Amino acid sequence: MNKEVTVIGAGLAGSEAALQLAKRGIKVKLYEMRPNKTTGAHVSGDCAEFVCSNSLGSLDITNASGLLKAEMEILGGELIKIAKENSVPAGNALAISREDFSKAVTKKIIENTNIEFIREEITEIPDGNVIIATGPLTSDTFAKSIQEFTKIEHLHFFDAIAPIVEVESIDFNKAFWGSRYDKGEASYINCPMNKEEYERFYNILINAPRAELHDNEKESHFFESCLPVEVLASRGIDTLRFGPMKPVGLIDKRTGIENYAVVQLRQDNSAKTLFNLVGFQTNLKWGAQKELVHSIPGLENANIIRYGVMHRNTFINSSQVLNPTFETRERKGLFFAGQITGTEGYTESIAGGLLAGINMALRIQEQELFTPPKETMLGALTNYITDKAHLAHISKRDGSLRYLPPQPINSNWAIIAPIDMPKKDRKNKKLKTELLSKRAIDALKNYIQN
Repeated sequence: MNKEVTVIGAGLAGSEAALQLAKRGIKVKLYEMRPNKTTGAHVSGDCAEFVCSNSLGSLDITNASGLLKAEMEILGGELIKIAKENSVPAGNALAISREDFSKAVTKKIIENTNIEFIREEITEIPDGNVIIATGPLTSDTFAKSIQEFTKIEHLHFFDAIAPIVEVESIDFNKAFWGSRYDKGEASYINCPMNKEEYERFYNILINAPRAELHDNEKESHFFESCLPVEVLASRGIDTLRFGPMKPVGLIDKRTGIENYAVVQLRQDNSAKTLFNLVGFQTNLKWGAQKELVHSIPGLENANIIRYGVMHRNTFINSSQVLNPTFETRERKGLFFAGQITGTEGYTESIAGGLLAGINMALRIQEQELFTPPKETMLGALTNYITDKAHLAHISKRDGSLRYLPPQPINSNWAIIAPIDMPKKDRKNKKLKTELLSKRAIDALKNYIQN
């Protein structure tokens, strides 16, 4: 086979895939259309830009996302190392300085002699060895080429971005520093609300005007794990208080009070000058966003550096297109990676690029491709999106077997193979996740050794 690989898209997945191939001595042409052509959500032309949150989630191995990170480190993940080198305080989570992280990844790619970085849009799937990692913001032109190859209708869902504010404009007579249950460094800014303040905030939110979607997007849906704050609020007045604004474990030591609701802000850059509103992805009009943010105690005069926006994400139906190796069933040497496969989340996107990069190298070397053990989080994730069995259901109307449209999935314990436990221990969630994590790490290490 041709030893050169074309990687399309220099986001998280594409950058990881390119670096995996390059360190194995394989020549890579990495294409990225930005900044010549923008997506409407990215703000720079750098590689591996974080668009929504700046958090990769928990580092705790007994957390599903934390386990996936540990597995990626065992497999030699490159972006996880860069993320840790450019991290900002976020309690037990791995959050990064967006700009520093992207610049570090871009520098590593540009300086790699095995990677040719080409700023140019690809409009058709090329011949040869190809990894498609164009992400959920794939251009319309290239999406049509993908659709022609897959011969199935594209799916999509809506994702949103949270506002970012300048820390100097926050009133710390009202806001306070702290992490939930005092775990780790007090790295979050917390804006507490009493019942009256929360109800006023809630009324502004549910009555705020939203940015209009295009006519052909009216029937589209949101990803359940990343709902706009206004959609969450529409489900009931207390939904936010049990979600992103839950006050549990956040005590202002100046007062000793556990408040009615709390808005948290997370560090967004290494200089500690910008903070984003955690869980406040939104599609409100910008004027409404300003009114809403300024109604939060401590943020009355906040300088909003970036407003929240909503964008449409595209993904393929991997259960009809891909093997668990991320290679397409119809064409050897053609892989998909990242969120376009139907995974959701930054960590999951990097993991997809890692797997595709490793397997492309194995394909070129004419070796057996790597199918992650189902006991691992990576294996559970890839198996879930490429196996359509979970989509099957019996129609109540006529009893026929039908398949539901897939929805993007992130790492979680529900998709991993269950573990045998004594009956008395089955309700012990902590013990269960500890055993599942140990089993996953052991399974991955054994696979590598054998």
